Amino acid sequence: MTFTRKSALCLAMGVALASLAPVAQAANNDGTVVGRTQAGAAVTIRDPATGFARTVTADEKGNYRISFLPVGKYVLESRKDGKLTTQPADVTVTLGNATTVNLGVKDLEGVSVTATSVITAVDVSSTESATNISREELRRLPVDQNIASVALLAPGVNKGNASFGGITFGGSSIAENAIYVNGLNVTDFYNRNGYSEAPFAFYQEFQVKTGGYSVEFGRTTGGVINAVARSGTNEFKYGAEFTLEPGAWHYRPKNRYDANGNRYLASSEDRDGMMKTNVYASGPIVKDKLFFFAMYEARGSTPRNTSDDGTTLTSNGAKTGFWGTTIDWRINDNNLLSLMAFSDKNKNTGDVYDYTFDTRTLGAKTNQIFSDTGGKNWALTYTNYFTDDLSMKLLYGSNSRQSYTRSLSDLECNRVVAETKVTHAVPVPGGATLGCTTNSTVEKRNDTRKEARADFEWKLGDHLLRFGYDHEKDTSDYKRHYTGPGAIYYNVYFATPGSTINNTGGVLPPGYTAYVRARRYEIAGTFETTNSAYYLEDNWQITPTLLLNAGIRNDGFDNKAADGSSYIKMKNMWAPRFGFSWDIKGDGTTKLFGNLGRYFLPVANVINIKQAGGLLDERTYYAFDGWQIMDRNGNQYAIPKLGPQLGGVDTSQGSGRVGDLRSQVDHDMDQVYQDEAILGFQQLINTAWSWGVKGTYRRLHNAIDDMEISATGKCGGDGYIGWVMANPGKKVTVWGDTNCTGKRDGWVTIDTSKEGWAMYDADGNYLGQRGWVKPKRTYTALEFQIDRAWDAKWAFNASYTLSWNRGNAEGPVNSDTNFDDTGRTENFDNPWVNLGGNGYLPNDHRHQLKMRGTYSLTPHWQLGGDLTVLSGGPITGFGVGNPYDATNYHSYYICVQNCSSDRSEDRVYERSPRGKYGTMPWTYNLGASITYLMPLGDKGQLRAKFAVYNLLNQQRTVAVDQDLQTSIGDGTNSTFRQPLRFQAPRFMQLTVSVDF
Repeated sequence: MTFTRKSALCLAMGVALASLAPVAQAANNDGTVVGRTQAGAAVTIRDPATGFARTVTADEKGNYRISFLPVGKYVLESRKDGKLTTQPADVTVTLGNATTVNLGVKDLEGVSVTATSVITAVDVSSTESATNISREELRRLPVDQNIASVALLAPGVNKGNASFGGITFGGSSIAENAIYVNGLNVTDFYNRNGYSEAPFAFYQEFQVKTGGYSVEFGRTTGGVINAVARSGTNEFKYGAEFTLEPGAWHYRPKNRYDANGNRYLASSEDRDGMMKTNVYASGPIVKDKLFFFAMYEARGSTPRNTSDDGTTLTSNGAKTGFWGTTIDWRINDNNLLSLMAFSDKNKNTGDVYDYTFDTRTLGAKTNQIFSDTGGKNWALTYTNYFTDDLSMKLLYGSNSRQSYTRSLSDLECNRVVAETKVTHAVPVPGGATLGCTTNSTVEKRNDTRKEARADFEWKLGDHLLRFGYDHEKDTSDYKRHYTGPGAIYYNVYFATPGSTINNTGGVLPPGYTAYVRARRYEIAGTFETTNSAYYLEDNWQITPTLLLNAGIRNDGFDNKAADGSSYIKMKNMWAPRFGFSWDIKGDGTTKLFGNLGRYFLPVANVINIKQAGGLLDERTYYAFDGWQIMDRNGNQYAIPKLGPQLGGVDTSQGSGRVGDLRSQVDHDMDQVYQDEAILGFQQLINTAWSWGVKGTYRRLHNAIDDMEISATGKCGGDGYIGWVMANPGKKVTVWGDTNCTGKRDGWVTIDTSKEGWAMYDADGNYLGQRGWVKPKRTYTALEFQIDRAWDAKWAFNASYTLSWNRGNAEGPVNSDTNFDDTGRTENFDNPWVNLGGNGYLPNDHRHQLKMRGTYSLTPHWQLGGDLTVLSGGPITGFGVGNPYDATNYHSYYICVQNCSSDRSEDRVYERSPRGKYGTMPWTYNLGASITYLMPLGDKGQLRAKFAVYNLLNQQRTVAVDQDLQTSIGDGTNSTFRQPLRFQAPRFMQLTVSVDF
């Protein structure tokens, strides 16, 4: 094969610019090669490493397509009447992409090519938006070794700023994403925050889909992370990788002090440390037929952290072996069978000690906390090429995740937490700790997904039909209760005498300045959800330069109660998607593309469990009578003394019984879905550079959330229904009282945009009803990208995103109030919570700048850099109560006069809209790395990379206390706008690998 330097660059660009180019609709664990050659020519693609080959015949227009190709490097050639029409071309097949190779047809404009094979850098067969990042690129960059860090390289993807973490795509919440490994869905289905993750060295390539993805992907209104594992070849290979992050290489986080100089976060003794050793081997079991890749990773992690007040220190230790493997059987050139499996099981032990922060004095060990997470995952995939034009892929697999947390003190110690204002007003005698455990719950959960799917491609002339079916059975075995005698969690809150405490009539008596909430929370059962979908898509090449894409996906899901009956069941969720791609010049260098699509979001299993599983959520309120000192193994601790009980026992969130589900779920509920529109332009500048611009608009429709319906249109305040999973602001049909007799005897429909909440004056007189606002969320963005392809000397990618994220609902979680109970947010508990709540949402980051690149100083030394600049999110001052009702949920109103009155009509409120108090500071996160490469013999290599993350050691605020008022009549919260969470401090990482 003979190529000029420029034609070699063209080949490199076809791979490297996949990070900029939208990608074609290919299956979710492989890639495709398409192009043009002489009509009737036989086009053969061959993998020299495995011997796999496939041949197709170009149609009468010279078009060919080879789909469902495993990711890897191939040789492509075209023959007519037995003779080569071109020199063979080296082709790299990347994940989820269609690489265009024109054989003997047309050269790139302005590029002199001695061979007649051209790989174009702009994928004109695509309408998706995605970023591809290979293992080799990641080894050149300062990117931490986890999937989230890879996803954050893509434009519009950011970290969630709540304590529960996660990542957000295009203004969505962290609970709306989907993650795949070799086609297996590994997304956490319990609360959709998290996923199963193989050891990082197991992955070969990643694809981050940020919009416009095809109909084979669903159950997400955020983004998709798609990964493929490494595999074996005919050449035996082996190696090891050692990663070191000693605690001394993690810089100390800063202690935090309030306006009066009082420390409220003791952080400077928090430390992390990690070491892992990975060994792997790959090669043939049977040459040209059967191959393996296997790896094992021994990992040790030793993080430690102090409590916020510095009175306890927890020293953690995790020593667990992770493993992963792939086995590939090339049965013949038309039949492939692949197995992928990995384990991410982890066991952690945390030793809890008494601690005196100011003197750094470690006391006696008071507790030991154990947590087990992760599980085993596997997928078996069969690929069949029936004909040149018809291919099939079948997958069956399992994804399992366990979560089990317990401690030695679970039986003896109740969890106790108190507001700072309480401990300042009533100090704990002798400086004793609150409670004798830092573990609040005993929780055991085993989640298992069984997945099966079938995908087909059928080329019919100018049409490419793609169709398929997928089915999941998601089962959660769940047990949970609080620790200590009676399984009770004590929270102590500051309040003023006369304050309304709860919805059972509790009022704080004179002489008391605080109250105690004693909460008992228990649930157990097995809960199942089934998700299924089928899809059909047509890619119609109307002209050689214009492609139209039309697809439809039909989703259905069935969330079941503990007894196996359907709790929330929805079907016929039709998701149409349309796109186009116009090859403006006809040479693959300039493209205009766009798409319209609808995407549905399923209900997380946490809803089945907490709403339809016999949940006992019992809340009893008492006046706070001071601290009682207790002793456990010679260690003193404090629990609250309980004064008079305030009101009745509140079981409105769960009585311990599975009630009549017809009264708990809207009979005609609408699904949650998002509509998206994208319009983009992409152009190749020269052999190395390309640029693009894209506009995106997303609009979320509906929410499924819990609402307390306390009135009906016919019966008024006498028509109490209770807590219902429904669509706020829409008509809700439940089993209720049709004749106002106090008995539920039929279906009742309430238009919750106008009614559903009973209003009373302070004397108990019924005043009428109020309805809910409809949920709203929009995301509008303009994105620019420029890319310089890697040519063994340097590479560069930069993106800037200007965006607006507005509405009154972030999604199924609330990060501004740190609420991660997916689908059970506070937003719609009653009509007043979200009244006036429209504005900029927590994930609104107006400006996002991302840059990454590598420069090769010499053949042995490489420099890498990664920079993210992000504007801060909005700051809202939440109040409690409102001008119309006495409830004490978060609200967008604050009381300014007569706040101590227990009559809501006597109080004077003013609105406190979203974002009124500005934004959090901009954050700057710069990473840098230097890599040394040295050959070892003929085929070996030593690689040593030293990376520094957050090089400037920025520890800027990413979240603040947004509670302007914490109770009615309490005045302004002294900790309002106080910083709570920050950028992780600088840390360093050394990775040394040897490969043979």
